[in-house]
Amino acid sequence: MKKKTKLKVYSLDEVLDKQIGKKGTKARNRFDRKVQLEILRDQIKMLRKKRNLTQEQLGKRIGVQKAQISKLENSPNSARFDTILNVFQALDAEIIFDIKVKN
Repeated sequence: MKKKTKLKVYSLDEVLDKQIGKKGTKARNRFDRKVQLEILRDQIKMLRKKRNLTQEQLGKRIGVQKAQISKLENSPNSARFDTILNVFQALDAEIIFDIKVKN
């Protein structure tokens, strides 16, 4: 009779700590920022489609070209903050900030 091998279960934080680096390291900060930007990008695209808007229509709502909306949905890291706020306002979405101040 074979002995069952018990698998160790790891949390996401444990895996990230080992593969990327612990929180607060440069590598982990870069990774976390990249993930946050990807979430932002995906939310914009998902909401735009949910509202049945083309990139061009969304751009017209906030006074920018279709290319700028496309760029925002593909790489929001170079977008102006006010543009992002305007996009979410045009999509009837509320942004809630959670700011944590380090000591």
